[in-house]
Amino acid sequence: MLFFEDLLELLSVDRFRSKARVFSESLFESMSTSCNTAEVDSCRDDSAALILKFVAIASILLAGIAGVAIPLIGKHRRFLRTDGSLFVAAKAFAAGVILATGFVHMLSGGSEALSNPCLPEYPWSKFPFSGFFAMMASLLTLLVDFVGTQYYERKQGLNRASEEQIRVGSVESDIVPVVERKERNGPNAKVFGEEEGGGMHIVGMHAHAAHHRHSHPHGQDACEGHVKDYAPGPGHGHSHGHGHGHGHGFGDGNGDEESGLRHVVVSQVLELGIVSHSVIIGLSLGVSESPCTIRPLIAALSFHQFFEGFALGGCISQAQFKTLSATLMACFFAITTPTGIGIGTAIASFYNPHSQGALIAEGILDSLSAGILVYMALVDLIAADFLSKRMSCNFRLQVVSYFMLFLGAGMMAALAIWA
Repeated sequence: MLFFEDLLELLSVDRFRSKARVFSESLFESMSTSCNTAEVDSCRDDSAALILKFVAIASILLAGIAGVAIPLIGKHRRFLRTDGSLFVAAKAFAAGVILATGFVHMLSGGSEALSNPCLPEYPWSKFPFSGFFAMMASLLTLLVDFVGTQYYERKQGLNRASEEQIRVGSVESDIVPVVERKERNGPNAKVFGEEEGGGMHIVGMHAHAAHHRHSHPHGQDACEGHVKDYAPGPGHGHSHGHGHGHGHGFGDGNGDEESGLRHVVVSQVLELGIVSHSVIIGLSLGVSESPCTIRPLIAALSFHQFFEGFALGGCISQAQFKTLSATLMACFFAITTPTGIGIGTAIASFYNPHSQGALIAEGILDSLSAGILVYMALVDLIAADFLSKRMSCNFRLQVVSYFMLFLGAGMMAALAIWA
C-alpha cells in the first residue's frame, strides 16, 4: 500500500515538473517568435505616420492640459466650484469615460492580445488570463487605497492630537457639566466616549460629538438638515431640526478633514492608474507605422485624455494640495501619453508590436490597467458621489448625473468602433 502511495506521489511530481517545463518552454518561445503581419502592413507609410504622430503629441498634450486645468483653475470661479452641481455632473461624465475605457478598451484589448492565434495554445488558451490580471489589479488597488488612507489618517490624527493638547485647557470647561450629569445619573453611569478612568479623552470628545451629530432624523428631515448645513448663515452654529446646535469645535470640521484625506488618497491612486495605461496607449500609437491606425486614435485619445484629466483635476482640487504639488501632478499626467508616443516612435524601427512577446506584454499591461481603472471609476468616483447624502437629497442632480454618467460611458464605448 505504501509503495502505491509513493508511486502516485512520484507520478504527480513528475507530471507537475513536465507541465512546468512545457509552460516555461512555451513562454520562452512566445517571447522570441513573431507573427505574420502582411495584412497589418498593407497601410504602412512611415513618413505619413511620423507626421501624424507629431499631430497626436500636440493634440493629446493640449487636451490633457485643458482637462486637468479646468477644475484646478475653476475652483476659484462660482460656476466651476468643486461643490457645485455643474462640477458634479461633469465629473459623472468623466467617470463614465474612465469606466468605459477600462471595460471596453483596455480589458477587451488585453483579452484580444492574450488570445491571439499567434500565441501557443498552452497556457494562453487554457485560462482567462485577462480577467485574472484585471481582478488582481483591482484587489491590489483596493489594498493600496486602504493602506494609503490608513497612513494619512494616522498622520493627521497625530497632528490633530498635538493641536488638541495645546487647546485642552480651554476645552475642560465644556466637559465639566457632562461629568456632573453622569454623577447625577449614578456612580457607575458612563458618558458616551468616556474612558474607564473617568476622564474624557480627546477621542472620546470627538466620539461624543459624532454621537450627537449622527443621531438626527432620517428621510426628509435629514435632507432638510443637510441643505441647511450647506446654506451660509450669520453664525457658526448649525440648525439640525430639533433645537439642538453644535459648534464647529467637534462638528463638521472633523468630517471635512476626513473627506480631505480621502481625496488625497483617491487623487494619487487615480493618477497611478491613469498614468499606467497612458504609457501603454502612447507606446501603442508610437510604434505604429500605419496612418489608418493612427488617424482615429488621435481623436479618440484626445477625447479620452481631456475627460480623464478633468476627473483627475477634480480629485486634486478637492484634495486641496499645495499649488506646487497640484501643478506637478497635473503636469505629470499631461505629459505621460505624449512621452509614451515619443518613446514608441524612437523604438519603432526595431520593435515589433506583433511579436509574441509584445502581445503578451501588451495583454498583461492592458488587463492590469483595466482592473485599476474599473476600481477607481466604480469605487472612488461613482460610488463616492452617487451614494452621498447630497446626491440623495437632490432629485434633479440625480437625474442629470445619471444621464451624464451613461452618456460619458456610451460615447467612450462608441469610440471603440473606430479606435
